[in-house]
Amino acid sequence: MYLDHAATTPLRPEAKAAMEDGFRLWANPSSPHAEGRKARSLLEDARERINTALGWDGEVIFTSGASEAAALALHSAKAGARLISAVEHDCIFQAMPTAERLPVRSDGALDLDILAEAVQRERPLVAVQHVNSETGNRQDLQAIADVVKDSGGLLLADCAQSAGKLALPPCDMAIVSSHKFGGPIGVGALLVRDFALLEPSGGHERGYRRGTENLPDVLGMAAALEAASGRYLDPFVLEPINSLEGLLPLSDPTPYIRAIAMPNMSATAQVMRFDMAGIAVSQGSACSSGTMKTSRVLEAMQVEPEVAANTIRVSLGWNTTRAEVERFCEVWLEMARGA
Repeated sequence: MYLDHAATTPLRPEAKAAMEDGFRLWANPSSPHAEGRKARSLLEDARERINTALGWDGEVIFTSGASEAAALALHSAKAGARLISAVEHDCIFQAMPTAERLPVRSDGALDLDILAEAVQRERPLVAVQHVNSETGNRQDLQAIADVVKDSGGLLLADCAQSAGKLALPPCDMAIVSSHKFGGPIGVGALLVRDFALLEPSGGHERGYRRGTENLPDVLGMAAALEAASGRYLDPFVLEPINSLEGLLPLSDPTPYIRAIAMPNMSATAQVMRFDMAGIAVSQGSACSSGTMKTSRVLEAMQVEPEVAANTIRVSLGWNTTRAEVERFCEVWLEMARGA
């Protein structure tokens, strides 16, 4: 039983079929000959299909994944100060370690009052994760976008955990990762409202990204998005988890990622016990050199250290069943009673 879809989710059959078609096209989409032009035509068609599936009316720059898209946006945006929320994915902090961090409340929501003060500078770039990859909390991107827009700034939304599952939020740029919604690993995109927001660096992708375009994976990404265009996951599937004690209180929890703390049992022990029971989940806190370290996300939310150390993440995917969730809950309750 695989319940770690926030890490990566299985490849959809539609994506696999599209990739197999792409592997039969060996030409470089940037080559001028007939084979290259055919590959280019399919690449541009996939770009339009992705725009349509996401409801995006701006530009699409294909990347190797979310991390590259984040680095491209943070380093190339024509903006001033870089402001990032304290609960962003590690790739955001690694791409821009000097960025100013914006605090969140205890329920995981960005503190809008502090944001309103922080953006009072020349054209800031604000980076906020739409759905937190560790807790599943959804930020109010409409309210955040209003604050950023009023200041004349730019909003970068990390949609790695929401694209293909929820409607895209209002933003100037968005990060998309294919393997989070059933596409292949190794491809993603930076969505940009207008190319004028970025400094070009030369190369492919209209001059904003170097490297030969990955046509097979792009085709798989487009097919996966189209397959996910309906409801990603029926709330009925998640329902049993809502009755468990230990769910972290969040401002707006999503129906497919939940953080759950079990009294008197560390997250490491839980992950091992679940694995022995044939269930794959992940930790809500990291283990380093044999010492439990409080998760940076949970620490920013002011979660008590003893609770953070006992928190795991359960994440559901496009092929998760109600029976699997019920089985997880049974095992969780058995472990909690014996802890």
